[in-house]
Amino acid sequence: MAEMPETRFTRVGEVDIAYQVVGGAAPLDLVLVPGWVSHLEVMWELPEFAYFLDRIAAMGRLIMFDKRGTGLSDRVAGTPTLEERAEDIAAVMNAAGSARAAIIAGGEGAAIAAMFAATHPKRVSALVLMSLAVKVTDSRGSKASPANGTCSP
Repeated sequence: MAEMPETRFTRVGEVDIAYQVVGGAAPLDLVLVPGWVSHLEVMWELPEFAYFLDRIAAMGRLIMFDKRGTGLSDRVAGTPTLEERAEDIAAVMNAAGSARAAIIAGGEGAAIAAMFAATHPKRVSALVLMSLAVKVTDSRGSKASPANGTCSP
């Protein structure tokens, strides 16, 4: 298991976002967007998760962060918008000196990563989404089926 990297902070408006960088200059930057909850330093204390992070970092320079309101990042009032959270990715990439990266996200982070890719396409070399939640009702509240094409993220 790799040693826990230094936790740094970057400012987005009035919010400090905690981030870590694993590895030095590499041909590929990888940004890991967390799901529902994260804590950069606790993740390294969990052997299985530390192994997962080590394996991702073996592919390139790994950049990861705690979303605003979670982990070591500042608490915020209310629920941040997807646009605000997408800008947090941009700020973390800027702070880490990354112009372009493969974005890896799971769970709630997948929507944030998709928003970032849609608003900053030139900064995204690849988009890897896992454990996505999809909408299972249509706008009227009726049950929708992926088979009939009415299921949407």
